[in-house]
Amino acid sequence: MAKVILKFEKNILKEVSLPQDTFTIGRLPGNMLPIDNLAVSAHHAKIYWEQDHYVVEDLGSLNGTYVNNQRIGKAALKSGDVITIGKHMVQFKDDGQKTAATQASEKPGPDTPKLDSTVVLDTKQAQVQIAASAATSAGSSVLGLSKPAPSATPAKERFGILNVLEGRTDQPQYVLTGKMTMIGKSNMATVRLKRFFAPKTAALISKRDNKYFIAASDKKINLKINGEEVTGQKELNEGDIVEVAGVKAAFSFQE
Repeated sequence: MAKVILKFEKNILKEVSLPQDTFTIGRLPGNMLPIDNLAVSAHHAKIYWEQDHYVVEDLGSLNGTYVNNQRIGKAALKSGDVITIGKHMVQFKDDGQKTAATQASEKPGPDTPKLDSTVVLDTKQAQVQIAASAATSAGSSVLGLSKPAPSATPAKERFGILNVLEGRTDQPQYVLTGKMTMIGKSNMATVRLKRFFAPKTAALISKRDNKYFIAASDKKINLKINGEEVTGQKELNEGDIVEVAGVKAAFSFQE
């Protein structure tokens, strides 16, 4: 049976058995292995079964995916390989034995058990369930999620958008899909500032319960919302104009 072991420094955070279908890794809680760290892209990498072995593939992540310290686009995995995702290590283990679900999927006819939908819950329904449980579900297993109550169904996830109006950034628009968005010159920043003397970290935008909150990263940094200086944390509303570190951007929601 194949599995992955998520580690940070010397600490083991989680062990997850691998299905033969696509196993996604990223910062969004909809991934089968969510890693809540700014160095990890929203959809960073995926592991899947190909012919007779597992492979790992980078999904265009900002910081890249590494196998045994070598940056890869796609690579076959063997037991003991270490995948580096941001600052975390994901160790791949395979004892060579196929799971019951895998063996059954190779047999034709009615003997195939109905386990695939449970073992591999990488579907839109699973993502909706995870979004409904918000930030607290990031560390929970996708396999353990129960069907949400009908009253929770209308709580549709929405994403914030920053449209840059003035200032130098690496993109004109940003969709805020992560739980934490950094604005600054740092390579880890989602909103990358291109001005030479821009601070490495100017502000942080956090997402909680479908709401977005912004705060300056330091007391010395001047943050304004709609022309008024902000101290501490402030909720962002539709149409707000954010000014920080020489950049002006409009905030809105994308349903």
